[in-house]
Amino acid sequence: MTTSPTILGFDTSGPAVSCALMVSGAVSIARNEEMAKGQAERLLPLLEEVLAEAGVSWHALDAIAVGTGPGNFTGIRISVAAARGLALSLGVPAVGVSMLEALAFGTDAPVLSCLDARRDRLYLQRFHPTRARGPELVALSDTDDWALPDLTCIGPPAQALGRELGLPIAHPAFPPAEALVRVAATRWQTVQTPPAPLYMRAADAAPPADPPPVILPS
Repeated sequence: MTTSPTILGFDTSGPAVSCALMVSGAVSIARNEEMAKGQAERLLPLLEEVLAEAGVSWHALDAIAVGTGPGNFTGIRISVAAARGLALSLGVPAVGVSMLEALAFGTDAPVLSCLDARRDRLYLQRFHPTRARGPELVALSDTDDWALPDLTCIGPPAQALGRELGLPIAHPAFPPAEALVRVAATRWQTVQTPPAPLYMRAADAAPPADPPPVILPS
């Protein structure tokens, strides 16, 4: 297998459709389109546009990367199902990456990654060489025991979390979709199981009456 892979990655776990394309080990295109709904309809056309812009065919891909959450229940299902279906049809591995891990990727210091879970709650994961913790769903008012002296808060709600804990904040080293494919590039040759959604709370809405589509094993 090549050590300079071509990987297409995408995420719809938040209020956006994000994707990035790594070609021969270098990220060439990254896109982020904010949208509160409509991710399912926009995802595949956006991926087609990115591949066409780069002049890369689907069959040139070495792997598919996907954000597995945490975040919007329906959005996570959309991306994971698409990734598994694409990987199966192309005969390539699908690599699932937590968006909390993607936020922390590329930082050397210990990091407290955070994502907004709404209603004054956060998704948290502590990346630390000896005191790693999470991911967990935590109320902002209950985060005191997550603080460590050498931590830096990273993520969209980092300012509120840093203020609550008295910790510094920083920007991620890479945009989320770009971080996603960079993480996947470190493990695509060894991935053994298909990606699975990282659900950390109940669905945002009542499930539909019709059964969900079957996700085929890779």
